[in-house]
Amino acid sequence: MPELKAPQLAQLPPLQAIRVFEAVARHLSFTKAAEELGMTQAAASYQIKLLEERIGSPLFLRRPRQIVLTEPGQRLAPAVSEAFSLISSAYSAARGGADGVLCVSTLLTFASNWLAQHLGSFQLSHPSLAVRVDTSNRVIDFTREDMDIAIRSGSGKWPGVETHLLFKADFTPVLSPALAASIGGVHEPADLFKLPILDPGDIWWREWFALAGVPADELANRTGTSMGAQAYEANAAIAGHGVAILTTALFKTELAAGRLIQPFDLVGDDGHAYWLVYPTARRNVPKIKAFRDWILAEIACA
Repeated sequence: MPELKAPQLAQLPPLQAIRVFEAVARHLSFTKAAEELGMTQAAASYQIKLLEERIGSPLFLRRPRQIVLTEPGQRLAPAVSEAFSLISSAYSAARGGADGVLCVSTLLTFASNWLAQHLGSFQLSHPSLAVRVDTSNRVIDFTREDMDIAIRSGSGKWPGVETHLLFKADFTPVLSPALAASIGGVHEPADLFKLPILDPGDIWWREWFALAGVPADELANRTGTSMGAQAYEANAAIAGHGVAILTTALFKTELAAGRLIQPFDLVGDDGHAYWLVYPTARRNVPKIKAFRDWILAEIACA
């Protein structure tokens, strides 16, 4: 390893000030940063003042009840965040093993219909690693939020992160056996128009009917409620309230048990998929590596 020369060390700002800056930049709050670091707000403000004097430029604009990063602050924040991530990774690797808390941000349906059913095997393999799951549709900013990993649907093209394909977000109609029997069975795609359709404004419906070669103009005349998550629409379909269009990979249990049926093999694919996502700089953190290896193997065996 090359020797770190004195001039390089002389250029480094006080580590405590950098630590406070990272927390304030992440929370955009002196109060929350001080609470996290176990110091007073005045002490946190003093450390930022020292850093600003060293840099020769303000790092935050103080506004009533709000602070924002200045341009120099915006340049410094991601580099500092990455540096702390690298230090954390090196420290965890030196200790060996995965422990602590793994924070996972994921979509509600993935959490309830896949992760909750499989997570037990991960916990058995890693008893010293606690998993905290946060369900949200928001795109996570790893530089500002206390999240290690995210599971998202989309194209998989997001800057600054590693992505691993879990499975395609394809879609097809499903319904309860009782609802299908109420019209003597669903034998062709046009039969679906004889039944209530859940969320008829969902673009997946038009795409699927187009694949089936069936005009979907009637959808415009249908009224329905957008439930915001496939898990909710699946529950409504199981209860017999209508036909839902869902990603069947997330509802294998319901299909296998016969609570839902898939009347047609035809599935739509708009290019979206479910992805495991985490910051590139943290790819070797033991807890992230442990979860990545586990979920990719679990998906492959499913």
